[in-house]
Amino acid sequence: MTARTQIMTAAMMAAVLGTQLTAQSASQNAIQGAATNGPATAQQQTPSAATKRVIVVSLEDRKLALVEDGKVKKIYNVAVGKPSTPSPVGTFSIERRVMNPTYSHDGRTVPPGPNNPVGTRWMGLSIPGYGIHGTNVPSSIGKAASHGCIRMAKKDLEELYPMVQVGDTVELIGQRNEETAQVFGAGPMLAPAAQPATLTAVASAAQLPIAAPPAAQQAANSAAWPGVFTTAATATLSSLMFAGSL
Repeated sequence: MTARTQIMTAAMMAAVLGTQLTAQSASQNAIQGAATNGPATAQQQTPSAATKRVIVVSLEDRKLALVEDGKVKKIYNVAVGKPSTPSPVGTFSIERRVMNPTYSHDGRTVPPGPNNPVGTRWMGLSIPGYGIHGTNVPSSIGKAASHGCIRMAKKDLEELYPMVQVGDTVELIGQRNEETAQVFGAGPMLAPAAQPATLTAVASAAQLPIAAPPAAQQAANSAAWPGVFTTAATATLSSLMFAGSL
């Protein structure tokens, strides 16, 4: 091989090597660019602060709705406070979000797990002691059964949790109104007020004896409440009172 041929061969190899290095550099830049853009894509999945979110809870309907910019995004069945420990009514906000919380109350501590009374997520409200959370009694969903908090089924809770953030508004509404009708529908018709004759059916179901009241008492009742205290109704009311049911 002549000197000239050796020089030409070396030049060709240098050109090939330079092309390979350029390709590798472009590939590395592309990988770095993807790594840089990755977190930005993930951040876009976080709830936007510009979106106006409101969690609306109808205690009477026992339902929770997530409303975004005035549009209902999702509706869930929930459990609400029982009559002895009712849920608060008013407008609050989410102050704290905790995944897999540890439950602690009256000296009792329960670590995260299937026996935890508040489930896998906790969204504490601006009213101390109350929040939206899970439950270890899933059969309570749809009932007035809690100590005042809003309980959700595990699947629903874990779906809602990433869609809200601290500062979001929470409205707890005690009775149906125009807002709940727009969000949840009109709801079932309320049963009409019971008539006095219903007392007879109650006494019959409870197998209580129905004894006619003294004539003087019946006359007094009829005079005080004309058309209401019939003989059967007065007798039933008396029986229930003596039985301690009223």
